[in-house]
Amino acid sequence: MQLIHHSDAGSQYTSFRLAEHLDAVGIAASIGSVGDAYDNALMESTIGLCKTELIKPRRTWKTLSDVELATAEYVDWYNHRRLHGETGNVPPGEYENNHYRETTKPQVTTTI
Repeated sequence: MQLIHHSDAGSQYTSFRLAEHLDAVGIAASIGSVGDAYDNALMESTIGLCKTELIKPRRTWKTLSDVELATAEYVDWYNHRRLHGETGNVPPGEYENNHYRETTKPQVTTTI
């Protein structure tokens, strides 16, 4: 599993030191260079979908724990059961697994 650190374009998030730290612990940064129009586009559209499909329709949330649990369930549904037209009506998790299975060839080692 790959973790992603998402942030705005604040200077603390574009520093070399943070980038090196994230890389060292196996976390990918979702931000590009400052002023890059594409740096947050995917994350922003995904957050927008979550707000539209989950947060706003239920409007009344009793506790933060309720929101956290519903968000975790939404992310699971989004990645493993939601059908996406751009991927041939295949859930993102399944599409990604298929992609890596088709493009990653097992390394063959020979002993001499």
